[in-house]
Amino acid sequence: MTRRRTPLVGLLAAELISLIGSRMSMVALPWFTLVTTGSAARTGLVAFAEMLPYVLACGLGGPLLDRVGARRVSVLADLASAAALAAVPLLYRLHHLHFGTLLGLIAAVGLLRGFGDTAKRVVFPETVAASGMALTRATALHDGLSRLATLLGAPLAGILIAALDAATVLALDAASFLLAGVVIAATVPARVRPAGRTAAVDGDPRIVAAGRTDLPGDGARLDRFRRYLASLAEGLRFLYRERLMGAVTLLLFVTNLADAAYSSVLAPLWAREVAGTPTALGVLSASFATGAVLGNVVFTAVAPRVPRFAVFTVGFLVAGAPRFIALAALDRLWSVYLISFVAGLSIAAVNPILGALVYERVPEALRARVLGPAHAISWAGIPLGGLLAGWAAAGLALPVACLLFGGAYLLVTLAPFVAPAWRELDRPPSIDRPPGAGDRVEPQRGETVPTG
Repeated sequence: MTRRRTPLVGLLAAELISLIGSRMSMVALPWFTLVTTGSAARTGLVAFAEMLPYVLACGLGGPLLDRVGARRVSVLADLASAAALAAVPLLYRLHHLHFGTLLGLIAAVGLLRGFGDTAKRVVFPETVAASGMALTRATALHDGLSRLATLLGAPLAGILIAALDAATVLALDAASFLLAGVVIAATVPARVRPAGRTAAVDGDPRIVAAGRTDLPGDGARLDRFRRYLASLAEGLRFLYRERLMGAVTLLLFVTNLADAAYSSVLAPLWAREVAGTPTALGVLSASFATGAVLGNVVFTAVAPRVPRFAVFTVGFLVAGAPRFIALAALDRLWSVYLISFVAGLSIAAVNPILGALVYERVPEALRARVLGPAHAISWAGIPLGGLLAGWAAAGLALPVACLLFGGAYLLVTLAPFVAPAWRELDRPPSIDRPPGAGDRVEPQRGETVPTG
């Protein structure tokens, strides 16, 4: 390993560690809530409590990252997440974990993870650039590690829950946050910016004029708030002027909403009511991840040579609605696992394509301001997904709830086949636009939202 690739290897290793813990928690937290409360509605409420602060942190955290530093925020957020999550099993063992306390702690974890994940997305492209690796291949590798984390973490969580309990698995996730923060602190150097320049729009007269630091007291605080709003608006303007933005935002909003319903409520309920064991939930997630890892290996090798539109649209269509129909209609566990495997195989190229498009189209100086709101928009349906699935499962039969969310998934993934704007996926713009170009000239059309 060359010295210039050490930060990239460290960043990817830290993300793999953290993601394995998070995938374990994706199985353990809904199971923990179901077992301790016996309520599908409360399980959905816990998912809502985690993801709403996450989305808000992603959407509003960009200017904070530029002020504090993305690497520093990543490390501090991981360490604080470890402490907040560790409090859940600790209070549970001490018989002091009330449902309101659980909601508060999980909300804190979601908020901190939102800041940490946004910071890692800002650090990632510059770390890739320093390593010399092609961006499309790096995003495919990054997505492959995410899929691998699911492959390892989900079945391990099912086994550990059956052998021990869900609270222990949550404690292990807390330890993974701690280790990830230490690895990033040790291997990823802080980025040094030229003195006297901001990370967003160097030379933008509106922000330079707003950047006075000689105001005392309330004036200084008001000045900082104005600069915060100006920098946040800069990212939102860039997103608004990307012509494919509306279609992509709607697609990802709906699919992430349905995926959240699936993972946080519907699949855990299926594992409890149909399969009767948390191990089935782990195997379901692992079958999806196995397909995704295999598909990612293939896509990583051929990424520069395949048409993005065809791979993206067909992959999303196959990976979406069939999983919900399987939970609703099939009795044999192996058939549900097989459909989950095919879905994972089909979805493998979607995240790398979106990730490459994001980093191709967003000027480096705007990344913190653009990636935060972009991710927040694409994830805005996730809090609603868990909440709505909890209500639907409590008021309707599980198969009916599955078909409702699967139908929404099917409709939105058919849209790219009839909307001409989606053909722009095969025509990425030049990456040589100057910082702030999206605010001064008509920007190139394209996708700027990563999926979850």
